[in-house]
Order: sequence, then structure tokens, then C-alpha cells
Amino acid sequence: MGGFEGHLFPGLSLFFYGLYHARLVSRALICNYPIQYPPRRPWSKGRWARLQQIYYVGFVKILSACILVAQELHSVQGQFVLISKIYHQRNFLYRKQWQHLTLYMTFFLSGCVDVVSQNVLPQRCAALEQGAQALGIFLFVALMVSHVQDSEGVELQSHVLLTQAMFLLSLVVIAELWAPNMPQLRVMKAFFYMVTGSWLMQIGFMLFKPISGHKWMDDDKNDVVFVTTFFCWHVAFIAILMIWIYGFSFLWYCYIC
Repeated sequence: MGGFEGHLFPGLSLFFYGLYHARLVSRALICNYPIQYPPRRPWSKGRWARLQQIYYVGFVKILSACILVAQELHSVQGQFVLISKIYHQRNFLYRKQWQHLTLYMTFFLSGCVDVVSQNVLPQRCAALEQGAQALGIFLFVALMVSHVQDSEGVELQSHVLLTQAMFLLSLVVIAELWAPNMPQLRVMKAFFYMVTGSWLMQIGFMLFKPISGHKWMDDDKNDVVFVTTFFCWHVAFIAILMIWIYGFSFLWYCYIC
């Protein structure tokens, strides 16, 4: 996730994934649908009948992971190797890039599990999907902890806040393994996914393309303090967005549809 695009694209993926879950849980609460198993469209005759029965979330995860991997490899200058041996010394190269690729591969595997569970197996295995998702988030937290070791100032503070949000998200998805039908956990999962995604995009703007045109200074305490303030604004914005999604869903399913 180096560079502006390396923060923007993963942030968009996480934000829209959280938005998808916010829509699902809102519909489930309003229409009394099962949270784990959203209803399928009824079978229809015609050439495209089978496509209406396919769950596309797993395919979108796979496509997003492939795009992120391609973007990461494109940003590497020189030969992309794991270890260089010069004068009988072993040196690990591109450590942050390998961390990013490891993270993207966990999302790729989670997408593959979703596709197999939702479209291939005779009976959907939601526990398998949630386990793969929890594994990916857990690895995300572990990688983020080591990712900030050589950071300082604004970059360190922003990534610490991101790690905190990811840690809370990991607790939610792990708890969901034992209580898959609890709507409160689904609401919190959607919330933290959107918080993580929006804040990851904000980090890209702060570090590489500040909207004000002035670079954030690591030695300015005001800049470091305002990073936390902006994070709190993101949390409040996502909370308002969640309320708006539920309100719009209520109007849509109760009065329009």
C-alpha cells in the first residue's frame, strides 16, 4: 500500500465492501430476512436465468485482489525478488511490498472461498466464509503492527489509528464465528469496514496528495494531534452514513417496493 494509489484502491475496496454489508444487514432487519443467507431471486426462464442465481461478491473480491497485486507490482522499481545474495550476504528486499502482497493474497483466498461456498458447494457453508474472512483480517492486523515500525509523526499516528480500527474489526469477525446470526455484530462489521476503508483513503491524501496543498509536517505537534481529530470525524461520518442507509432502506422496502 505504498503511494497514493496503494492507499486509495484498497481503501475503496474495504469501504464498498462495508457498504455492501450495511445494505444487507439493513434489509435483513427491516424485512426479517436471515442475515447469513440473503434471499436469492426466483428462478426465471431464459438465456440469463443461471446468472441471476450467482453470488458475485466472491468474484469481486478476487478481481479487486488481482488489481491491487498488479498495481503493487507496477510500482516496484527494478527486479522484484525476495532475497538478494551479494558477497555471501543474505538481504531481504522489498519488505513492505511483500507485506502488501501477502495481505492481498489473503483477500484473494477469501474471495475463492466465497465463490466455492456460494456457487459450487451443494449447500452454502457460511462458517467457512467467515473463517477465511477472519483469517484475512487477523493477518491484516499482524502486518500493520510491523508495518509502522520505521514510521514517525503523521504517518505513524495515522497508521496506529488504522491498526486500532482493524483490531476492533478483527474482534467483531472472530466473535461472528460463534454468533453468526447476531445482527449487532453485522452492524459493527459493516461500520468498521467502512471506517477502515475511508481512513485508509484519507491516509493516502494526507501523506501524498494533501487537499490543502500543504504537506503535513511530522515535527509539528498540531498536525499530529489533528490526525486523531480527523479520524474521529471519519467515525462520526460513518455512523451518520449507517443511519442514512438504514433510513433509506426502510423507505425503499416498506413504501416503494
